[in-house]
Amino acid sequence: MSTKKIAILSRLFVFGMIAIAGCSKTSTIVVNPGSSITETMSFEKDIAPILSNSCALSGCHTAGAKAPDLSAANAFKSLTDGNYYKATDPDNSVIMMWLTGKKSPVMPIGKGPDETINAKIYAWIKQGAKNN
Repeated sequence: MSTKKIAILSRLFVFGMIAIAGCSKTSTIVVNPGSSITETMSFEKDIAPILSNSCALSGCHTAGAKAPDLSAANAFKSLTDGNYYKATDPDNSVIMMWLTGKKSPVMPIGKGPDETINAKIYAWIKQGAKNN
């Protein structure tokens, strides 16, 4: 094989590897992630800490930033007033659609679906989304 052909094939190979490495999956759709959780989910103990640590970050879901305000003091009221969930119907709740990738952008931004977060929030909604 000539040097010119080898150079062309090498460049094509490198370009192909760069193109493949640049591809990334930005959403994963998870079905019924909280079905296996049988213990009662508490908004205060289980859900609010997740929202505070994963969503209520600077520039994200805090007061004066992107709605809903998911800071510990305002999360339940913001989720309820904004109709972000349908009690006992997590599959049709907007918050679950964002968390599972059925609605874009996938939350949490930059991290994508988190099975533990999704399972707990799914179970909390399925259990009636109580402020407990």
